[in-house]
Amino acid sequence: MTTFPIEHTVTFRLIHPPGSAEEVAFLNAVAELAAIPGVQHFQIRKQTSSKNSHSFGVSMQFATRSDFRAYSEHPAHVDFVKQRWHSEVADFKEADFEPLTTTELR
Repeated sequence: MTTFPIEHTVTFRLIHPPGSAEEVAFLNAVAELAAIPGVQHFQIRKQTSSKNSHSFGVSMQFATRSDFRAYSEHPAHVDFVKQRWHSEVADFKEADFEPLTTTELR
């Protein structure tokens, strides 16, 4: 099993009505981010718990910190954030995780 140093996750709620054409178009635009070099194990998820007000989640993994940095700075990602994310996302939470070693857990 391969361990990835960075798992990038974000949960969010859109301004668009559930099931609308705008929601579908936004999620399709999110899916295009999977083509950015270095992105691995990309997933878009729908929230199923009533305990969380966010409707969707996106997760992806990066083999190296430099891959993660390159993704963050990639023109497709930067343009998506400027052109869509800021205007269509009502609320979000971002988290980036690295695995702990068993030594760190002691």
